[in-house]
Amino acid sequence: MFVPLELLANWLTYNIFHLTPGTHTADALNFFIFDTLKIFVLLILITHLMAVIRYFLPIQKFKTFLISRKWYGADYLLASTFGAVTPFCSCSSIPLFIGFLQAGIPLGVVFAFLITSPLINEIAVTLFIGAFGWKLTLAYVVAGMAIGVIGGFVIGKLKMEKYVRELGEEEEKKCCGCCKNKAPLTKWDIAKKISKSAWSIVRSVALYIILGVAVGAAIHGFVPAQFFQTYLITAGWLAVPIAVIIAVPLYANASGVIPIIQALVAKGVPIGTAMAFMMATVGLSLPEAMMLKRVLKTKLLLTFFGIVTVGIMIIGFLFNGIF
Repeated sequence: MFVPLELLANWLTYNIFHLTPGTHTADALNFFIFDTLKIFVLLILITHLMAVIRYFLPIQKFKTFLISRKWYGADYLLASTFGAVTPFCSCSSIPLFIGFLQAGIPLGVVFAFLITSPLINEIAVTLFIGAFGWKLTLAYVVAGMAIGVIGGFVIGKLKMEKYVRELGEEEEKKCCGCCKNKAPLTKWDIAKKISKSAWSIVRSVALYIILGVAVGAAIHGFVPAQFFQTYLITAGWLAVPIAVIIAVPLYANASGVIPIIQALVAKGVPIGTAMAFMMATVGLSLPEAMMLKRVLKTKLLLTFFGIVTVGIMIIGFLFNGIF
């Protein structure tokens, strides 16, 4: 599938820009062109597929579906799956969280959604497929959902409902239009709406992808492998917790950070260490904590972050051991 893109990248690098194969500049530019093209092709295809799924699984139907029957624990998996297929904007996460709780969905189930949502989405999956292939992407999706399911289950068992702030219905009105249901449309209108939704996601992350691939290309072409061997690889088992600690103050989404960790892995950084850094960046950021502080009291917020941190570290160690 990507052979034509590779040939195009080679033609542009060596025939149009007349760069010498094997040089730092040629390697960096070839990496940048090929990865950018590959990511955007995958992103367009997958965002359209996920837009179809989201259109036919609106939030209100999902809430009704969850509270209308007994799930005997399977609701955690369902909520985590829903989080994986819904790339909600940040202003939607708090009203959605409140809406789920007000609908009577158990706290642990809501957290299964909340944990998984930033860790896995079609953008992250697209970039992972392009960077690491299907096998590692599937392992990444399973790992992210496992953190959501187990984390939600633990929080549910801790009975921490009293640590959720009561913000009332006013907060629900602050959600952007992505959370609102609209009247039924014609098939053509639905197709246009789905495509518009998919393209809006592509446009919103395009710059981050380009910047992320550019940084990755620079690392790939110019940074010597010995640099990472000195500061990360030789850290041994401490590399995973160090990567998580470094990532917490940062704020980035998958579109910016995955191309960077692809270049780091190519330089010899263990995949589990890079994975822990990526997951912590998108799932444990300080801006997210500040936003959730409006909804969660300190004890529940710390419990949430603690569980996710431990889960990410375990995933990092496992990936380092398996891959």
